[in-house]
Amino acid sequence: MPQSPAGPSFMHPEAHLVTRSGWLRAAVLGANDGIVSVSSLLVGVAAANPGLHAVMVAGIAALAAGAMSMAAGEYVSVSSQADTERADIARERAELLDDPEGEKEELAAIFVSRGLSPQTAAIVAQELTNGDALQAHIREELGLSEIHTANPLQAALTSGLTFSCAGAVPLGAAIIAPAASIIPAVIVTTVVSLVALGALGAHTGGAPKAPAVLRVVFWGTAAMAVTSALGFFFGAIP
Repeated sequence: MPQSPAGPSFMHPEAHLVTRSGWLRAAVLGANDGIVSVSSLLVGVAAANPGLHAVMVAGIAALAAGAMSMAAGEYVSVSSQADTERADIARERAELLDDPEGEKEELAAIFVSRGLSPQTAAIVAQELTNGDALQAHIREELGLSEIHTANPLQAALTSGLTFSCAGAVPLGAAIIAPAASIIPAVIVTTVVSLVALGALGAHTGGAPKAPAVLRVVFWGTAAMAVTSALGFFFGAIP
């Protein structure tokens, strides 16, 4: 027979999309940066009228350096977040040892602030303290859970991989296109890629697609416009 929902083995049946937030953020950031940075560099270099070889070298260098930079940056950033989380958890553990009653009252106050009566909040705080006081404070006071805990390696690998894959798209367009058509080929490919990225990211996260698409396309085309203008400017200087 199935166990009662109140039983200890009851599992919440709903799959919430927030569980994807950690890797999805890194994936969208890496892919967006790969498309925008590589395409912007290609357009800027091509606008300065160098040879085809120079454009290809610049694009490949941007792809390699960008992927490593994104992976390293994500790892360092998320590691710093993880260090802060561990320090807060250690502080909570020490406070529970020094003043368990005060921490229980603090936990009850949190539930009162969320709408429970003081009597009910005291009962909830007592039962959570009897079960696992540290986990209760980590979850309720610090707002941390397995979903939100920082994972540096996951973020680094996701960001670096998606940067490489996404950045290879405008680079491939530049390689395939005739030398005289590199700029329009990269621009069209980039806009299409950004539309697809915005829609895919929104779909994966269960968010509206239109705002996401407009956001990534606007900033991507703005970046290409700036680098293109700089390329034309410096290319015109004898």
